[in-house]
Amino acid sequence: MRFLLDQNFDRRLVPRLREAGHDVAVVGIHHTPGLPDVDVLMAAHQEGRILLTNDRDFGDLVVRRCIPHAGVIYLRMRRSTAEAKWQRLSQVLHDNADSLSRFLVVTDGEVRVR
Repeated sequence: MRFLLDQNFDRRLVPRLREAGHDVAVVGIHHTPGLPDVDVLMAAHQEGRILLTNDRDFGDLVVRRCIPHAGVIYLRMRRSTAEAKWQRLSQVLHDNADSLSRFLVVTDGEVRVR
């Protein structure tokens, strides 16, 4: 899979994603730091990347403003280690493979697909 990590997303997950065979780009490295959210979403869409973010503002862009996207995973976990985030994310990628092109809100205990 192809992912774009928003600049607020835990970069410690980049090596884990790449080790799992995913193509990963990062805002702040592969895209201009401080890029407005709408531009981040458009870049991910144009590149065919699922956006990984901790920013709830993307829900407004996707759900209310209907901005096209290739999928958004909003990881809304309580403070946790990189390992705990990786375990949850890898579980979500496996269990929700058919929904990854949608907007997913991922918490410690559930996944909501919008």
